[in-house]
Amino acid sequence: MDSVLRLTPEVLPRTLRMDPPVSDSEFEALCRDNDSFYFERTKEGAIRMNPPAGGWTSDGNAEIVYQLRGWWATHKRGRVFESSAAFRLPDGSILSPDAAYLSDARLRGLAKGALKGFPRVCPDFVIELLSESDSLPKLQAKMADWMENGVLLGWLIDPYGRRVHTYQASHPPQLFDGLTLAGQGPVEGFMLDLNPVWSCYEEYGN
Repeated sequence: MDSVLRLTPEVLPRTLRMDPPVSDSEFEALCRDNDSFYFERTKEGAIRMNPPAGGWTSDGNAEIVYQLRGWWATHKRGRVFESSAAFRLPDGSILSPDAAYLSDARLRGLAKGALKGFPRVCPDFVIELLSESDSLPKLQAKMADWMENGVLLGWLIDPYGRRVHTYQASHPPQLFDGLTLAGQGPVEGFMLDLNPVWSCYEEYGN
């Protein structure tokens, strides 16, 4: 891009295809100069715009990160990230999870200062929360991309169906419909209580 692309909500499509595709530095500039939006770049180079979260989704995200951060505080190893983080993945995509955990082992492989920008690393664990603006097949495809890039454990939380699609390296996805989901592998010991997550979707008002 010869200059930074500035976008407005009135003309912004959900997907942009640039010719030639934007470089990593151009993509970071696009995100920095349009900070009212959240962008992701697919492995094909298309730019996806994610609209601001609605009240239910924002509340649900906050609860999930709160619980993940609480588990992290018991040992303080690695790092926890929320939905505004973006990671440069091995296939060339730049994706944002709703919550993620990066282990000490993967952090040690980063160059000094790498966390200031979009780190060139895949998280060990990711959570994606289905929102009203998402479709389940689209988010399942994103979870497959996470796993192909090196995620060891992933949870796709469907608050409308009150169930979780769980992903583990070298295993087919599984469905969980209980109330307490136990972490494995990189987040061994983490217990996600789904009751307060589901309560974020309760109706208020008349």
